[in-house]
Amino acid sequence: MFFTYLRRELRRRRKAALVVASGLALGIALVIVVSSVSSGMEKAQGKVLQSLYGLGTDMTVTKAAAPPTTTGQRPRFNFGANDNGSDKEQSSDRVLVQGFQTLAASTVSKVDSQHGVADSVGGLSLQVIRVNGQFTRGRFQQNGNGGGGRGGRQGGQQPPQGRVEGGGANFDVNNYSVYGTDVTKPALGPLTSSKITSGRTFTMSETNAAVVVADTSYAKEKKLSVGGTVTVKGVKYKVIGIATPDSGDAAANLYMPLQQAQTLAGAKDKVTTIYVKASDSQQISSVKSTIQKNISGTTVTTSADLADTVSGSLSTASDLASNVGKWLSIAVLVAAFLVAGLLTSSAVSRRVREFGTLKALGWKSGRVTRQVVGEAVVNGLVGGVLGIALGLAGAYVVTEISPNLQAQVGGSGGGGGQGGFGGFGGPGRRVASKALDVTLTAPVSLSTIAGAVALAVAGGLIAGAFGGWRASRLRPADALRRVE
Repeated sequence: MFFTYLRRELRRRRKAALVVASGLALGIALVIVVSSVSSGMEKAQGKVLQSLYGLGTDMTVTKAAAPPTTTGQRPRFNFGANDNGSDKEQSSDRVLVQGFQTLAASTVSKVDSQHGVADSVGGLSLQVIRVNGQFTRGRFQQNGNGGGGRGGRQGGQQPPQGRVEGGGANFDVNNYSVYGTDVTKPALGPLTSSKITSGRTFTMSETNAAVVVADTSYAKEKKLSVGGTVTVKGVKYKVIGIATPDSGDAAANLYMPLQQAQTLAGAKDKVTTIYVKASDSQQISSVKSTIQKNISGTTVTTSADLADTVSGSLSTASDLASNVGKWLSIAVLVAAFLVAGLLTSSAVSRRVREFGTLKALGWKSGRVTRQVVGEAVVNGLVGGVLGIALGLAGAYVVTEISPNLQAQVGGSGGGGGQGGFGGFGGPGRRVASKALDVTLTAPVSLSTIAGAVALAVAGGLIAGAFGGWRASRLRPADALRRVE
């Protein structure tokens, strides 16, 4: 009897049911779109962060760079020339540790032994400054009266007088980044954010081999190819692979085995960054605290710390989706629930004669209330189906449009600050201040669909509560008064 009566009443009041269902559908659709866009924002932000520290890394351990001193002398590049004035070309490389103070390689083992750490690996970030130049001493042209005479100094000759002709210098300075990676642990570190698109990556036996993997942009700029060589500080390295970053820019121009990088920098058994993978991604904060407590003098930076430094249109859109979008969805959903409840209550009021007659025939208030609630729940489910369809359509439109957003992480390019761009990335990329382009998508998860169904049922129950309350107050006499 319940389902027969329910089916008949829903068919008879299709327009009213559709109005209630449509209100719920709009609210549910907006929730789905906002949730999917927020998920897309998080995914885009995750891509940006992954391009900085590599896949699988939950945090990094570094030691802040020492403040610059004024007593040290700057490195000098000396250029000479033959006495006859002919040019002499020189080339010199200076290899500098970049961004941070070095840590003892034994620190990696200490970090690895901390509770909650699944794996860790050390790396060394370097900057190579190459100077190529030619210096011409020139020829000294002496005046005709030089060397003595009236103007000569007592007890000696006057210094020769004249000018230098043809002297000068022509040189250029190039710098590029090198990252020393532990080839025995290829699953951690910034190289994991790039794919080998030509050649191969390092093998575990190449711990001290003179081989490098070049970033694709740098290889194109310097015309490097697999099988070719590149010289760093007088050492020839064979290019074994070309790496293309998944998103953004590469961590370094060249990657080489850690021991080779340590030798070039004169930093034996030293690292600048330790990349850490936690055993449980939900316990990253506690692992960070443990490392900071047990290994003094270090700075531990998590992806959450770095996410706070993301700026640009991605950050603005993410804030809008998280704040304005969330509260707008809640407001629309609450309004939809209230409207559905009021419409259901109003519909019950228009059915006073019907329900009064049913009570006169012996229906109890509970049975009438259950009938009203059943109709409201069905309306809610219909609204849920419509809302899911609209929400999926909205998410599909956002994904098809794929708006481009920009993300900028940190504010300094040297890789120095705590929690800044280089603070988590380790290699201290030169592109720290460069905005990265990311494409926004709106993925809809099963949990979002399940949440939409739950909202539909909740909306139906709320509407049913309004209608049931109104129906429970009806009396048989109400039907007789309505007839009169």
